[in-house]
Amino acid sequence: MGEYIDIDGMPTWTEIRGTGTAERTVVLLHGGLGNSDDLLETIGPDLEGAFRIVAFDRRGHGRTSDAADPFHYDDMMRDAVAVIERCATTPVHLVGWSDGGIVALLVALRRPDLVDRLVLIGTNFHVDGVHQPDVADDSPVAAAMFAAYAERSPDGPDHFPIVARKFTTMISTEPELTVDDLAEVAVPTLVLVGDDDLVRLDHTVALYESLPAGQLCVIPGSSHAVVLEHPQLVAATITRFLQGPERPDTLVPIRRMHQGSGAQPTSK
Repeated sequence: MGEYIDIDGMPTWTEIRGTGTAERTVVLLHGGLGNSDDLLETIGPDLEGAFRIVAFDRRGHGRTSDAADPFHYDDMMRDAVAVIERCATTPVHLVGWSDGGIVALLVALRRPDLVDRLVLIGTNFHVDGVHQPDVADDSPVAAAMFAAYAERSPDGPDHFPIVARKFTTMISTEPELTVDDLAEVAVPTLVLVGDDDLVRLDHTVALYESLPAGQLCVIPGSSHAVVLEHPQLVAATITRFLQGPERPDTLVPIRRMHQGSGAQPTSK
């Protein structure tokens, strides 16, 4: 069962599941206009047997109230850091989907001491890295987001348009990371996307190639909603990555041939 914990004066809905030890903690970071159940109820069940799972609803999302301030990824990063420091005693694995992946990247850059490994699902590092979706207000996707918000939010369904406007404003100008920033992310990182993702494929490849210890997985026949479309496959891929060696031992290394000797991968 979840509970509210105080994060910088904001009651923040947080849930801890799983049978793993504190040294095997995975923090799930949900997407924009979503909530922690999106990951807890899809990939969560297949991760709980091996890991301790921590998930929380960011401000204005899920069961956590909104604040008066605009949305900014740096603020979301600071809240995530506070949750990690409150709920974990050792570096954690961060699994972030969409906006949650951006938050995970920022945590790894600002507080690398808190991060063991990263999983970035459908994540862009720059505002220019995404296709502009054509999602009408009366579409099934929009209706599902509203229904999930209305079911959970302490602010009530009438507040959803405010949250949606704040979200739209944020993603029109953020994030603005560079490939040089990404080169500072030293921890092993899995970049996972659908082959028809909201994030442009060339942008995803640039993300992967800029990470010193990156791995790449493109799930065929899937979209930005890959965690909803193929949850078991995504969970199995994440588990394999988190339990595998930090540096993959492959038969014919090309990109990784000189990694570990100080050389950096090619960046775009």
